[in-house]
Amino acid sequence: MPSRDHEDLGPPGIGSGPRHPADISGVLTSLREIVGDANVLTDADATAGFLTDWTGRYRGEADAVVRPRTTGEVSRVIAECDRSGIRICVQGGNTGLVGGSVPPPGDGTTDPRIVLSTVRMTDIDEVDTVGRCVGVQAGATVESIDRRAGESGLSFGIDLASRQSATAGGVVATNAGGTRMIRRGNARSQILGIEAVLADGSVLRRWTSLVKDNVGYDLPSLLAGSEGTLAVITRVLFRLVTPPTAATVAVASVERVENAIDLIGAASSAGLTVEAAELMTEAGVALVSDHGHRRPTATPGPYYVLVELSGTGDIESAAAELLAATPGIIDAVLEPAPARALWAAREGHTEAIARSSSTPVVKLDISVPIRALPEAFAELSRVGTDGAFPCRPILFGHVGDGNIHVNLLDVPPEHATAVTDSVFGIVAANGGSISAEHGIGRAKVAWTHLGRDATDLATMRAIKAALDPRGLLNPGVLFG
Repeated sequence: MPSRDHEDLGPPGIGSGPRHPADISGVLTSLREIVGDANVLTDADATAGFLTDWTGRYRGEADAVVRPRTTGEVSRVIAECDRSGIRICVQGGNTGLVGGSVPPPGDGTTDPRIVLSTVRMTDIDEVDTVGRCVGVQAGATVESIDRRAGESGLSFGIDLASRQSATAGGVVATNAGGTRMIRRGNARSQILGIEAVLADGSVLRRWTSLVKDNVGYDLPSLLAGSEGTLAVITRVLFRLVTPPTAATVAVASVERVENAIDLIGAASSAGLTVEAAELMTEAGVALVSDHGHRRPTATPGPYYVLVELSGTGDIESAAAELLAATPGIIDAVLEPAPARALWAAREGHTEAIARSSSTPVVKLDISVPIRALPEAFAELSRVGTDGAFPCRPILFGHVGDGNIHVNLLDVPPEHATAVTDSVFGIVAANGGSISAEHGIGRAKVAWTHLGRDATDLATMRAIKAALDPRGLLNPGVLFG
């Protein structure tokens, strides 16, 4: 391991206030020896994109951005940081929505910190077609994994609107579900093995394609959803799935949320497989239409449901019969999968919302029991209309698993906490969760008590203390 005893003080910390150069310069020199000069970024222009999250709401400060290429380099980087007390923010595609992928803002201290980016760790192994799995590095994107799987006639069980930039490490770290959650489960359900670097630099490798392997604790599942607070995920062994031979996509404008729920239940009762089920509102569809996407149906409605259905026989005819028999449907359109134009009405929401708000959007990813969806949608749609904290709510989400993406536009920054508190109060009253799939990050730390009692939180803190006793990994995330 390179020595820290170097006379060259190197560049001062970037965007992080005054520091004692001797505290960090020797470490930066050692990190350059590990990953190469070009992969230790300290220039303000070069690091800016790593210090601001996708929403623009969260901005952090760091002494450097370090971009390792291999698990071995990650191990050496973390070991050096552990010896030197350097805090580490782990970052994948930086598509997170809760501030967990950027370092904390300056706090007036001289504690040095780095961003460890997996942007260069993009390798994807050859597909094991017998075991139906593939090993990938943490920086491989969801789209690239699915493309590699498709070359062997398989597919990746996770799909997200951010598929071009969301990475394997980030998906696992937040236990993302995405649009295929109703059919395939969340990220934890897709993991066969994992490789990760612990806080002292040691490498944990649980890597097997065995369908059954019940030796001790399920450590891969523990790391899934841990948001980089327990270890740095470097590689994942994902299970792959066989795509349906035939599928059709339907979008229907409907009168009530209950109609969408009934349609999903009727599809299952009819022997069809629901591959995806999404719910949108007229406000959201109108916004997407204003930004260049076609409206999915000729006749609008208060709500829209998108379902992708698969099965045997004439799927399109079966879907058409199902739509005709379901009460509350105003208008509907069918297209063979993948039906990207229909999906665009749903996937265009995030970009249209971001462009339409005069302030950074308050994005709250929540879930409620499916039976509570109608009431929750009604209550959440009224947030911002009572004058206490005026804003424009746009709701959409995965109706099949009770996941609602609450987007609050034009929220004055001074009201962001109050409006968040109002939303989470509604969620708690409906028996829901303040985090469905994006994690807690920094944004939701103050509200974790709504979903976990004191004993639960203490147990999680004990696990954190055991694996990261110095608190160097993703400080401020999950626990504050």
